Amino acid sequence: MKVLLLKDPKDKDSGPDPYMKELGLYGFEATLIPVLSFEFVSLETLFEKLSHPECYGGLVFTSPRALEAIKLCLKENSKNEAWSKSLKQRWNTKPAYVVGKATASLVEEIGLIPQGEKSGNAEKLAEYICSRYRSWVKNVISGSCQCNEVDLGASDTRGGVPGDPRLRCMLPSKCPS
Repeated sequence: MKVLLLKDPKDKDSGPDPYMKELGLYGFEATLIPVLSFEFVSLETLFEKLSHPECYGGLVFTSPRALEAIKLCLKENSKNEAWSKSLKQRWNTKPAYVVGKATASLVEEIGLIPQGEKSGNAEKLAEYICSRYRSWVKNVISGSCQCNEVDLGASDTRGGVPGDPRLRCMLPSKCPS
């Protein structure tokens, strides 16, 4: 029997797609068709923010797409050099919060130490972040797709953590309309 999978394909470097693999074990012939595409905008603005870790209390990554944007920024030699020489070390003095193991793995690839990967979703991650601090003195740079329905800012307010009114959308990734 043939099965049509309409989903984002798994990263080629991490092996076969788990759905394709599992369906194959049961004799299904799966065809994967990607249904989403992403466009990263304002990468210069992103790098400008990453260039000033002293202005932020940490980073929040709710999807692998945010890391894709950072990797695109760092492809330019001068930016990669700045990241390697000092920015990475300066960001490592601050938390890098993530949702999920895949995102945690990508954070490690850029040389940062992920926290909160077991939270499962953005709302639980926001609760985890808020539970770690009595007060918050700086904003965080957060990356999530703008069509993500979870508002980290709502948890931010409930947790008594002043900062950005919405903890997302500072890392400029854009979903298709």
